[in-house]
Amino acid sequence: MSIELISSVRSFSGQQQQYRHHSSTLNCSMHFSVYLPQGADSEQGHHFPVLYWLSGLTCTDANFSQKAGAQRMAAELGIVLVVPDTSPRGEDVADDPSYDLGQGAGFYVNATQDPWKQHYRMYDYIVEELPALIEGNFPVNQRRAISGHSMGGHGALVIGLRNPERYTSISAFSPICNPIACPWGEKALGAYLGAETTHWEEYDASVLVGRAINHRPILVSQGDKDEFLEQQLRPEALQMAAEVCGYPIRFEHHGGYDHSYYFIASFIEEHLRFHADFLLKNDHSDS
Repeated sequence: MSIELISSVRSFSGQQQQYRHHSSTLNCSMHFSVYLPQGADSEQGHHFPVLYWLSGLTCTDANFSQKAGAQRMAAELGIVLVVPDTSPRGEDVADDPSYDLGQGAGFYVNATQDPWKQHYRMYDYIVEELPALIEGNFPVNQRRAISGHSMGGHGALVIGLRNPERYTSISAFSPICNPIACPWGEKALGAYLGAETTHWEEYDASVLVGRAINHRPILVSQGDKDEFLEQQLRPEALQMAAEVCGYPIRFEHHGGYDHSYYFIASFIEEHLRFHADFLLKNDHSDS
């Protein structure tokens, strides 16, 4: 599980870094970014909790680190930020000319269809391989939270709902809440998983919330000027499903905000504080 440091810059007395490694899950080289608060590069034996951030369509691991402005609050709270890429990449990795399928559009699923299944296993990468890599190479403990935006918000909700034992809390900005019933989701899930729509339900938060037994805290933030709100995101489906089954999801609707990183930057500190309530609830120095 060796990793190669690509870059490291000082930020709020910590380090913003980017790494490269070979992923056995995705069968290709992958990049990820990590923010380490002050003290994480020392040998004092202090271990930090981790917030995993999943980005949206067309993004890489760099977008969140450069645009969200999350480092100041992460440094203050003592939380490591880990940001993977949004899909496998490389000359041998299947792709599509459109922006919403293929490289940059992994949708955090395990593909079962050709030509995608050879590389597109982002679900397993996020749930299993990447945390093992982080916990094996950085001074972190096993307290994890997960968040994301748009396609990444979908990924955070799905992964958190399916693996409540692995995460203290879940949040999302402008998530694709009901992908089995929106154009983005229908296209991607059909390509990656095939025509049998019952398989799609395993990656739909509005379906999974009704199946959840262990309820983790969830925060969803949505802007009402989001250009994708009605056709693609469908937060009302998730809200309705949560109300029917009694899952206490905290929905926040923000007037005047769109789908961009300006929205994320405006409320990322609130999301980090939300996760800190659970990540730091007990002594987070445990290894």
